[in-house]
Amino acid sequence: MKALDFDWKPLLLVPVLALVALPLTGSFSTWVTLTVAGLAMGMIIFVIASGLTLIFGLMDVLNFGHGVFIALGAFVASSVLGLMSDWTGSGELWRNLAAVFPAMLVAMAVAGGVGLAFERFIVRPVYGQHLKQILVTMGGMVIGEELIKVIWGPEQIPLPLPQALNGSILVANAVISKYRILALVVGVLVFGALAWTLGRTKIGLLIRAGVQDREMVESLGYRIGRLFVGVFVVGSALAGLGGVMWGLFQQNLVPQMGSQVLVLTFIVIIIGGLGSTGGALIGALLVGLMNNYVGFLLPTLTQFATIFLMVVVLLWRPQGVYAVTSR
Repeated sequence: MKALDFDWKPLLLVPVLALVALPLTGSFSTWVTLTVAGLAMGMIIFVIASGLTLIFGLMDVLNFGHGVFIALGAFVASSVLGLMSDWTGSGELWRNLAAVFPAMLVAMAVAGGVGLAFERFIVRPVYGQHLKQILVTMGGMVIGEELIKVIWGPEQIPLPLPQALNGSILVANAVISKYRILALVVGVLVFGALAWTLGRTKIGLLIRAGVQDREMVESLGYRIGRLFVGVFVVGSALAGLGGVMWGLFQQNLVPQMGSQVLVLTFIVIIIGGLGSTGGALIGALLVGLMNNYVGFLLPTLTQFATIFLMVVVLLWRPQGVYAVTSR
């Protein structure tokens, strides 16, 4: 797509929302605090939603079992971090990061491995059948949550932040959480990696070509089926990574955490346009900002605000901010 053909209007939604909230928050420092917190929350939701929008956008699979990979990643990371208490309890940032990043990688590996089995035994028999996909993947999520209870127990598990990532820093009288800065960095890296892979690599080219004309690509000797399985595994791994980030954000874990955050995830991909990675990023940032602004101003209306945001966007663009035309 040429630069002149690119629709820049949706990119203005995030700064417009932030500027509308500025006079309502009472002070500039409060606005900065809420804005950074909202952007960080949005980036965490984006990491979770990117896996789901990747699976739908490239494979046309409605995976309502996505939540189990979110929870699984968080619980696996809690076990890994529990084994590295000397590192997480240190006041040195590099030691904390040396514990958190391996925990993220292990969580992604486990979630991706379970995603491989999930695709093979649950999703593959219902390709092309959206209603059956919804039913069987929801059933898979229920089973997955029960298995998490068997392994880690049904009770809430604390997941405290590592020592050096706990607390805040003061920037121009605005209080900025250290962990939220890390969440912003990880979210940007995930988006950059996805955009580069899908837009600049041969694998991305083959996947996008396979979406448009699978038979033609297979006639050239490429095994699109295996690539699509890889897409599902990557989407599951991203859900696991998002689960780790969400667990550290909430600082506690419950087996149902995946299904709880899945509501926000679906709102994000509906706002962004089903299957659009860029749209998911915009939707996630809007939801994160809206949650924090409304949570500060009118806490009782926080859940309603995200639904209202989705309705307003869909009234403007019924297919989402960046509609995937092939859908």
